[in-house]
Amino acid sequence: MLNFELKNPVKILFGKGEIAKIASEIPKNEKVLLLYGGGSIKKNGIYNQVETALKNHTWIEFGGIPANPEYDILLEALNVIKSEKITYLLAVGGGSVIDGTKFLSSAALYEGEEPWDILANGIRTEVGMPFGTVLTLPATGSEMNSGAVVSRKSIGEKLGMGGPGLFPQFSVLDPTVVATIPKRQLANGVTDAFTHVMEQYMTYPVGADLQDRIAESIMVSLIETAPKIIANPSDYTTAANFMWCCTMALNGLIQKGVPTDWAIHAIGHELTAQYGIDHARTLAVIAPSHYRYNIETKKEKLAQYAQRVWNITEGTMEQKAEAAIKKSEEFFQSMEIGTRLSDYTSQFEGTAKRIKTSLINRGWVALGEHKKVTPDDVEKIVEMSY
Repeated sequence: MLNFELKNPVKILFGKGEIAKIASEIPKNEKVLLLYGGGSIKKNGIYNQVETALKNHTWIEFGGIPANPEYDILLEALNVIKSEKITYLLAVGGGSVIDGTKFLSSAALYEGEEPWDILANGIRTEVGMPFGTVLTLPATGSEMNSGAVVSRKSIGEKLGMGGPGLFPQFSVLDPTVVATIPKRQLANGVTDAFTHVMEQYMTYPVGADLQDRIAESIMVSLIETAPKIIANPSDYTTAANFMWCCTMALNGLIQKGVPTDWAIHAIGHELTAQYGIDHARTLAVIAPSHYRYNIETKKEKLAQYAQRVWNITEGTMEQKAEAAIKKSEEFFQSMEIGTRLSDYTSQFEGTAKRIKTSLINRGWVALGEHKKVTPDDVEKIVEMSY
């Protein structure tokens, strides 16, 4: 097991009716900016619950944060924060709203002239404006970690940021919100969480037995939960398991003491930037090709995954590894998630070369757990996904 440090200060309020508790989590003297997305929270009752909880607070709202939170729109929110002298942020939404709020938490205290530099220059946020979250769409785990990703369509970029100042002070996880999530978003959430686990697990053995077992248990739970949550999102027990799996998949626990990959995410972000494909679906496109291309360095963990997660016990290590990749594809496809780039666009020629060039320009020339996945390798991986 590798050396590691672990600190996660996020307070989780899990269960039905927990939204009301934000009243005591946010100090009364703070001026709050409520941030949300397309407005579904005003149709499903969540907004009303938040409004009631904030009845004794001073607050205003900013809506319209899109999926893959857009920099230009976030700048509008940043102007509101400064002009209205906001002191506390409350994200009510899924990963995109929470990620956008993390950017605003950092940008609100940033002393430079161009907030985009936080992302472009990889500036670590040590202290941000305090914020809490009310999760409405399980998927990204952003409610219990300190990372975020922001898009900027005008220049075709999608970049990450992070730092200890970007942990939420609290996050409300009420599984009843899952009941109104569309089937497509539920499938995306399962796929996103499942791939998060794979990025932290599918590397090479380092004797981290507990981390492996926890990661495998999350994947097994997601496999079992997926058809049930898509068929009946109103079932509380299923929704609770789905929501907690998504949070546990990326709250920092399973990545401690082990090598991690994240090449799939790096490539997937490029596909979102180029085509606007849902984040989770870009992961389903790239993951199978990535694992097949790098099977020699990943075959031990792939074979372990085959046996422990998919109960594949026959064959050589290589045969188990390939069978596990196939099972992963079939799992995504069972939720109507396409696993080829051609499932999303007919204009895919040249995509691989453009992504290669983008990575070179950004200086990302050594991806993966061994830092040996080059832009040339990425080009081949993307071509395999066509």
